[in-house]
Amino acid sequence: MRYYDAYENLSVEDKITVQSERLRKLVHTVYQKVPFYRKKLDQLGIKPEDINELSDLQKLPFTTKQDLRNNYPFGLFALSTDDIVRLHASSGTTGRPTVVGYSHADIQLWTHMVARTLVCAGVSRNDLIQIAYGYGLFTGGLGFHYGAEKLGTTVIPISGGNTRRQIQLMQDFGSTVLACTPSYALFLAEVMDEIKVHTEDLSLRIGILGAEPWTENMRKQIESKLNIKAIDMYGLSEIIGPGVAVECEHQQGLHINDDHFFPEIIDPDSGQVLPDGEKGELVLTTLTKEGLPLLRYRTRDLTRLNRERCKCGRTLVRMEKCTGRTDDMLIIRGVNIFPSQIESVLLEMRETQPHYLLIVDRINNLDVLEVWVEIDSPFFSDEIRELESLSARIKNNIESTLGIGVKVKLVEPKTIERTEGKAKRVIDKRTF
Repeated sequence: MRYYDAYENLSVEDKITVQSERLRKLVHTVYQKVPFYRKKLDQLGIKPEDINELSDLQKLPFTTKQDLRNNYPFGLFALSTDDIVRLHASSGTTGRPTVVGYSHADIQLWTHMVARTLVCAGVSRNDLIQIAYGYGLFTGGLGFHYGAEKLGTTVIPISGGNTRRQIQLMQDFGSTVLACTPSYALFLAEVMDEIKVHTEDLSLRIGILGAEPWTENMRKQIESKLNIKAIDMYGLSEIIGPGVAVECEHQQGLHINDDHFFPEIIDPDSGQVLPDGEKGELVLTTLTKEGLPLLRYRTRDLTRLNRERCKCGRTLVRMEKCTGRTDDMLIIRGVNIFPSQIESVLLEMRETQPHYLLIVDRINNLDVLEVWVEIDSPFFSDEIRELESLSARIKNNIESTLGIGVKVKLVEPKTIERTEGKAKRVIDKRTF
């Protein structure tokens, strides 16, 4: 098994020594250089010298996305903009964008982390990686780009969109690795089918997919339709971008680069740290970043941790594939619902496509959930009785999973909008 560096299989004792030393340095840095954190720690009566061991981390305050927005644009930076060489930002669709800044050392760290995760995913310098993540303020495109170049992999920086051209270049250049969102990978497969391009016409062998939650059933669909191994990559711009965690070939959890990004799992309601194996919200602390160091950042992603050594030999802690987010969660008539639950139901039915839309409304003071479901072409019939029967089966399967009543609307193939970025799954019309 290839490793990118020695830190991937450190002994538990050696790794704790590294993490503890980096944590102590981090707390001193943010106390001295970030007024936001100095005020927070002073309010709690905490001084940097009070943080000596990893267990002391629980004394420190959480950081949230709202904190970044409240300090927009540069209020949480630990360096002046003279020492920041790159800025990235979220789209800001739910408020002010979150802005992240990188020093020279941060860019080098990011590049190293992505190269490490690519090796973990099975990529080598002999591969050609087609990067279909967006370039620009979004961290996906440039993050993959620098890491792949560092590894020596040939980069095809096509960015998102231009789907037919993507497929043409896959054929012409012999792309072996595809990096994009899982929903876009499925869309590529759809268009390939339309234009009669077969997997035998391509050289693809690995897909490195992330930026949105996706289920095991969706993985099976992607692997079947594109004839690739679909690897889950996890990252978020606030922490560094892609390169935080990735699956290895065994696909039994994502290896977190925990020598740089220390993970905890908390109860999202109480904030209490949960033991390994229990599902909760992932919290990450950036142990080595200079530009935007973060203490206990609440990711809102739901997962669990596993510290057992993987079959690949790595001792990096593993996280389970994220099943949803606390802020993607819908509360409908008192029931907590995640879009991924409905996706799992649809992907188990051969008549449906993995494209759906959840429309939530409030009618006569009662929450109503309508699920738009795309039907696979061979099963879309003019026979009303057949469609009614299929609709009833879908409705029954969804209701059995969710425990609440839903409305189901069957729509023709390609009715629901496709996107090369994160798929839009929910329209919530309720006013609170």
